[in-house]
Amino acid sequence: MRFIAEPLGMLLSFLYGLIENYGVTLIVFTLIVRMCLFPLYAKQIKSSAKMASVRPKMKELQKKYANDKETLNAKMMELYKKEGFNPVQGCLPMIIQMPIIVGLFSLLRNPTVYMGGDEMLMAAHEVFFWVPDLSQPDPWVLPILAGVATFFSMSLTQTQQMPGGDAANQMAPMMKMMKYFFPITIVWMGRSFPAGLTIYWFVGTVVQVAQTKILNGWKEKMISKDVKESGE
Repeated sequence: MRFIAEPLGMLLSFLYGLIENYGVTLIVFTLIVRMCLFPLYAKQIKSSAKMASVRPKMKELQKKYANDKETLNAKMMELYKKEGFNPVQGCLPMIIQMPIIVGLFSLLRNPTVYMGGDEMLMAAHEVFFWVPDLSQPDPWVLPILAGVATFFSMSLTQTQQMPGGDAANQMAPMMKMMKYFFPITIVWMGRSFPAGLTIYWFVGTVVQVAQTKILNGWKEKMISKDVKESGE
């Protein structure tokens, strides 16, 4: 991940040169990264909205051609073409984001490896509020904040993406378990990661919650528009 971590390290170094406070620099850096990833996230939400509007028609085809898989596949392709929907598009934004996330993880876990200069070596060890050294783990406060933010993010996402019917009944226990298990995992991991990385996760998750609320408003409008156009 060096080819991603090093350019991000250059951006972090540049911002630190302007701000001269490593904790604040991490927050600004996180906001910039999240804004850059916003178009990909928006595309993912758009694909999810299209999927929601197409799903009733898909269910009709599945019921009608339940015993004829070949015809069902052909009709599904016709439906996708007619609706301008590509089920693979919903996965592409996440696939693109993954290397960036891994690169960020590498950078913020070992910032001095990817940022040159004695100034940046000292910056990673700065004090930030109650944290005496941002290169060392914060035992409780930041990990708990990150865990709480993750819980709200997952709750919001699951509420919007949970399918209806039998699928919901089958997935509900697993989704509920993940909603609690993953935030607890984040708290546990945050207690061993550098405080700078935990700051990134917390701030990034809070921004993601705000973005999700905005995009879900767009999503509901898109679904209503598609349903209205289908009725006409």
